[in-house]
Amino acid sequence: MSILPAPTYADVADAAERIAGAAHRTPVMTSRTADSLTGANLFFKCENFQRMGAFKFRGAFNAISHFSESQRQAGVLTYSSGNHAQAIALSARIAGIKATIIMPEDAPAAKMEATRGYGGEVITYDRYTENREEIGARLAQERGMTLIPPYDHPHVIAGQGTSAKELIEETGPLDYLFVCLGGGGLIAGCALAAAELSPSCTVIGVEPEAGNDAQQSLERGEIVHIEVPRTIADGAASTHVGEYNFPILKRLVDRVVTVSDDQLVQTMKFFAQRMKMVVEPTGCLAAAAVLQNIVPVKGKRVGVLVSGGNVDLARYAQFLA
Repeated sequence: MSILPAPTYADVADAAERIAGAAHRTPVMTSRTADSLTGANLFFKCENFQRMGAFKFRGAFNAISHFSESQRQAGVLTYSSGNHAQAIALSARIAGIKATIIMPEDAPAAKMEATRGYGGEVITYDRYTENREEIGARLAQERGMTLIPPYDHPHVIAGQGTSAKELIEETGPLDYLFVCLGGGGLIAGCALAAAELSPSCTVIGVEPEAGNDAQQSLERGEIVHIEVPRTIADGAASTHVGEYNFPILKRLVDRVVTVSDDQLVQTMKFFAQRMKMVVEPTGCLAAAAVLQNIVPVKGKRVGVLVSGGNVDLARYAQFLA
């Protein structure tokens, strides 16, 4: 583990300055149909319109912006199922440094192709028989590169939190904030921002039904490790939350709920039909919990993080069909 201190809201504010001009300030969209279905005022923070198609660019760019000259010379290394891979590759290209990304061999083809397209060197592994953390640690040592993991890193957490900072600055105080949850980087950063900017806001994490490790972790009071979940929400198919992330979840996240793959498909259809947006399955997690009435929000002002839109078009067509 890094010896960096745990992130605070001050780090989120610093990240906002560092990524300004590089990251998009993504739109906050509304839908009368969504409001009618839920009886609430919903505000969708659309990170599917972020550079490389997901919120991950925020954390990746922020992390690389902290590199020393010697770190820049050696380059950056990470492991990711897709969106963080693309984010690191693009951020590294902008910074003019080398990037090596360890990706599961069954990662969505579009995400792997995009990662290579941004200039990243891709090394594949079998996610069901090999451990990406072990591969990453070994390669980082062999190559002298700096490892920036997908979620368990203070600069990544702070960068991701800028999405909620922008949302609340635009909408004003919220009653609820729903955030998708894989390893916990996005929700940890968003919880820091919400606690500072909208203190009475209830933060709720949303996981895929098949991979509810964070839900189990909060119930037990310790990080629970699970087998690799089989879910269409590939971006949230993590086996455990991060060590930097978990204390923030315990302190600032009210609870974690789950949604099924079928509910994710229904939410993808809603976004396509009603809001004319392409949203990947993982990006639908938070919205699914609200639109499928997992948590009743009638009469409330509700923020919903739409985390990304990177999905293979062939699979996307199958989902919608």
